[in-house]
Amino acid sequence: MVTVITGGGGFIGSHLVDAVLRETSERIIILDDFSTGSPSNLPNTDRLEIVYGDVCDEAVVSECIARAETVYHLAAAVGVEKIANEPLESLQTNLQGTEHVLEAATEHDVPTFIASSSEVYGKSGSVPFEESDNRVLGPTESLRWSYASAKAIDEMFAQAYYEKHGLPVVVGRYFNIVGPRQTGQYGMVIPTFVEQALSGEPLTVYGDGTQTRSFTHVRDAVQLTRELLQTSRAHGDVFNVGSPNATSINELAERVIELTSSDSEIEHVPYQVVFDETFEEPQQREPEVQKLERTLGWYPETDLDSILRDVIRERRPLSEREEIA
Repeated sequence: MVTVITGGGGFIGSHLVDAVLRETSERIIILDDFSTGSPSNLPNTDRLEIVYGDVCDEAVVSECIARAETVYHLAAAVGVEKIANEPLESLQTNLQGTEHVLEAATEHDVPTFIASSSEVYGKSGSVPFEESDNRVLGPTESLRWSYASAKAIDEMFAQAYYEKHGLPVVVGRYFNIVGPRQTGQYGMVIPTFVEQALSGEPLTVYGDGTQTRSFTHVRDAVQLTRELLQTSRAHGDVFNVGSPNATSINELAERVIELTSSDSEIEHVPYQVVFDETFEEPQQREPEVQKLERTLGWYPETDLDSILRDVIRERRPLSEREEIA
């Protein structure tokens, strides 16, 4: 069997590659332009074929999926800073890429997982977020909401292909997936905080730090991703993929400082210093996971300290790693 993973060189994608190689005898085709991922995330094995390409290239997408029995579509423009700085390219990648994947998967009748995001809920204050909740977004002049809108349309594409063509497709809304290999390059908060703490620099908290997020270990997210696609009753539906335990960004910064034994301080930075004046940041992000539990029998429960220890261990010099074992 052959599995295609778009964005397989990225943070989540590379962990998914590891899981498929470890738990199956399948071969894997990775389609990635490595604009945010890295070949160094991937193992050296003859079961892995890397296609250097863009999901916006319809012909390349079709050629890969024609050889597949399973597709995981993870390729996307990600990170608040990247979306804010490159809105047009991000919209094109997130919309055209998903349409090409779904069209090719339909043509070849290949079960497909579509990665979405908790961003689709926007700035709703109704937490925890249920999959059927209304979405609350800011004005279209604020391109900060372009990612949320694109991911929502991706979900609608998936559901439309399921309804019209019977494509076995499932959508997972990821809630702040974190763990080893994640980079802070595009504004990801945990790797940024850990790198700052280990360097003795101030931890930069945007806003007043009272905003809350639910952090999910990438190991749990990958397992749920695979189980959702393998569960036929999940097809044609959307699921929150995340931990129900929310933490404020201030509390997160404090835990990072404590677990790294750092002398760093916390520095609050107004959003307008980093983004434009129209930028808005949702106050809360917390998933309702009852639907996930009913369907698969479990939901992510890895606690925040365990997640942080894994990230810190990866970034510490080898000689110091035993200190947080």
